[in-house]
Amino acid sequence: MTSTPSNYLPDPKQLGVVAVGFSLGQGKLGVDAAPKALIEAGLLTQLSDDLEFTLHHDGIHDYSPVIPSSDPPLHVAGGKAPMLNPRTVSNVTREISNQVYSHASAGRLVLTLGGDHSIAVGTVSGIHKAVTERTGQEPYVIWVDAHADINTPIVSGSGNIHGMPLAFLTNLCSAPVEDPEVFGWLEESHKIDPKKLVYIGLRDVDKAEKKILRENGIKAFSMHDVDRWGIGRVMDMVMEYVGSAPIHLSFDVDALDPLWAPSTGTPVRGGLTLREGDFICECVHASGNLVAMDLVEVNPHIEGEAPIVQGLGAQETVRAGCSLVRCALGESLL
Repeated sequence: MTSTPSNYLPDPKQLGVVAVGFSLGQGKLGVDAAPKALIEAGLLTQLSDDLEFTLHHDGIHDYSPVIPSSDPPLHVAGGKAPMLNPRTVSNVTREISNQVYSHASAGRLVLTLGGDHSIAVGTVSGIHKAVTERTGQEPYVIWVDAHADINTPIVSGSGNIHGMPLAFLTNLCSAPVEDPEVFGWLEESHKIDPKKLVYIGLRDVDKAEKKILRENGIKAFSMHDVDRWGIGRVMDMVMEYVGSAPIHLSFDVDALDPLWAPSTGTPVRGGLTLREGDFICECVHASGNLVAMDLVEVNPHIEGEAPIVQGLGAQETVRAGCSLVRCALGESLL
């Protein structure tokens, strides 16, 4: 199969896979089972056999050795709700950061299979540091999601860290610095410029997050923009904004409408079709600038509602996730 040449990878067929069975950035069980479900659905076989990748993969990672025996909620001065599992998420994402950094430093394309979206504290930080060091250019992050995930601990109403990763990654969050055990490992080299963040698919954004996006001039394309312009024009604008920079694509499956991906923890109606999601991934691949992809928030333990195939919500969501990854990594319709 002919693939698009890469502008940033010495051998674009070398793929580092990090399988993250982690769910403690939010409160619903099951998202930790997603990597196993995706792999059992044949994803890695498809990548190696059909797309001809050489896989660097050492199984689904066990992070239990770094999970503290006690991890009480962290109360932040002025916060609406305490941060939940703060030291656990911090420790696990530090491990993830080191794992993706190792792959990216070696010049590999990196695929991370989550897991809830709190793992992006690890993936984005590790990729940003490694790619900047190796290429001299800071990657842009294209965040495809129904939610902005940029709540700070002060404004978060739930305390779930899967709604906060971009606050930590963009230096917009300084509240927990008094506790070095909670993301104290993040260095400036791990953090991204908010101007190098682009959202696609937003439709459930908290009031405080809207204020953060406006005040920091963060580029965002909501479902209103997709409805108005169509996904083709939206992607033209996204790629024009990103230019020739390296791209880290972080794709939350809840960006898709629940019709296509019902088995996720925070589904929101009115989302992308599967074909629109695939198109986003195809456009990023066609740029030749993809250096990393995350697929997160598939929860095979939640059946959800699948009007297309009743009773097969988890299976349909896993299939959708596999499709997104294959498109981002070079699968084409013809």
